[in-house]
Amino acid sequence: MKMFVIPCDVNGQKVPVQFYIGEPHPRAHPIQHQANWISKERGVNVPADVMDSLKKLHEIALENNVSFVDLCTYALNYPTT
Repeated sequence: MKMFVIPCDVNGQKVPVQFYIGEPHPRAHPIQHQANWISKERGVNVPADVMDSLKKLHEIALENNVSFVDLCTYALNYPTT
């Protein structure tokens, strides 16, 4: 599991929000539960393009039998720790 900072919408302003990404179930969206919770409880909305991009990365990881976390780290140019 790794923490990623995703720019989200809060009352029309972009705000960096921490999300924890692990290896999701093959039929689940990688951050759907977190996105739903933060929207309902805090009024924070994850942009649709971010949700779509993470879904696509998850599909690519599954198709190529690679770690979703590693693929996100590579694709989003995050430092490895």
